[in-house]
Amino acid sequence: MDADFLIIGGGIAGVSAAARLSHLGSVLLLEAEDALAHHASGRSAAMYEPRYGLAPVVALSMASGDHFRALPNLLSDRGLMFLARPGEEADFETDCAAMGLHEVSLEEAKSVVPILNLDVIRRVGVSAKAWDIDTDLLLQSFAREAKANGARILTRAKVTAIVKISGGWRVTSAQGDLTAETLVNAGGAWVDEVAKLAGVRPIGFQPYRRSMARIPAPGGHDTSGWPMLHGAGETWYAKPDAGALIVSPSEEHPMAPHDAWADDMVLAEGLARYEEMVTEPVTRIISNWAGLRTFSPDRSLVIGRDLREPSFVWIGGQGGYGFQTSAAASQLAADLIAGRAPAIAPDMVAALSPARFG
Repeated sequence: MDADFLIIGGGIAGVSAAARLSHLGSVLLLEAEDALAHHASGRSAAMYEPRYGLAPVVALSMASGDHFRALPNLLSDRGLMFLARPGEEADFETDCAAMGLHEVSLEEAKSVVPILNLDVIRRVGVSAKAWDIDTDLLLQSFAREAKANGARILTRAKVTAIVKISGGWRVTSAQGDLTAETLVNAGGAWVDEVAKLAGVRPIGFQPYRRSMARIPAPGGHDTSGWPMLHGAGETWYAKPDAGALIVSPSEEHPMAPHDAWADDMVLAEGLARYEEMVTEPVTRIISNWAGLRTFSPDRSLVIGRDLREPSFVWIGGQGGYGFQTSAAASQLAADLIAGRAPAIAPDMVAALSPARFG
């Protein structure tokens, strides 16, 4: 065999898994594109919001915190601010409960973000418990750990065939035929496609497009100290980024796996929702892009050995939580493969297992 573990997918899920599994045996990682993190991982909002998501996602996010805080300069303060218009009270209350927000006055909110339109905004909730993630630093730290333990990372290695062989798997890629005892499916939006190639029953993952636009700092303001802004019910968001602002309509449009691009009409609608809440109009777009956020049928990650084929391991369904769950998700995968007791609670392990889909 060429390796003990062959990982398909070079996003944050695959690279973090390579780091963890490199302590258990030899690792090969295959990425179809020219560089790691080309698709969803390279188009992330790059936030650590540990209370964001369903209970199993929150468990992984919380359990990732120690790893993140141990990496110098990985996290930087950002904070959250949720804004509600008239008629959005129910969504606002739900957001406050889910994200641990506390309500502040409109004047206090405007002192932090001076472009807020108080003629429209009725309620504001804030939290300091959200941080920017230096995604490249995190990705590269996992890659360095994997390589230091002898892992090989191959780019331009699109997989075209997977065959079960005695004692493992043979994978045909643009870099040739490779074999391994255990196949790890970290294929992102293509996670079910990888399963089909391997003859493993797909779970029913669905990629959803999310578009983003980068706009100049509104009114020439210094946005560096602003929190990430959300419309109540997650109808849009805006995040400071390197002297500019990233605005997203927060859409979820089901898509087939592909190299996603932004939809101009969807962007325009999202920018209009953002503009309604501020006093500075959007005068131009610097750039735009889109990513695919891939969810399992119940919207939690899927981590563990396939029930029917135990040498096939799933690490999929990261949705919008890939970076913020990466440390604990990859550790859970390694613990399950090694037969060790996971650090997170047993009910959360079960809620993340492929077994829940029968």
